[in-house]
Amino acid sequence: MLSTDGKTMITVAVPAAVLTSTLWSGGPAPLSLSREIGLVLAISGLVCWAAARIQLSRSFSIRAKATELVTLGIYSRIRNPVYIFGTIFTTGFILWVGRPIWLLALSVLVPMQVMRARKEAQVLEEKFGDAYRAYRARTWF
Repeated sequence: MLSTDGKTMITVAVPAAVLTSTLWSGGPAPLSLSREIGLVLAISGLVCWAAARIQLSRSFSIRAKATELVTLGIYSRIRNPVYIFGTIFTTGFILWVGRPIWLLALSVLVPMQVMRARKEAQVLEEKFGDAYRAYRARTWF
């Protein structure tokens, strides 16, 4: 059974609250195809991001550190689902609020996430060695 702590619940609740309040207000513009796509991406990205964050539990940290090699659930297929689904949520939210120009922020955000994922991979490989290399070989990003 996965345990959750207060920090996990807060980090899941904040984006959920932002999306919920935006949905409750109806958003800034009339519903269009891009806003509908954005809504689907935001909700699905948030749900998957929350699941990944909860599965990561106490292994989550702001700075790269290796406390445990999480390889179950979403992590059995994707090494960095928090980054993947966070990007999907962000993309969807930007489309939902009708500010597609803000998608340019992803040109900064995505490379930062790739660099962070590489640093985390280095730290995990140093700590878990062959176990991490085998995990990396059977998973995506």
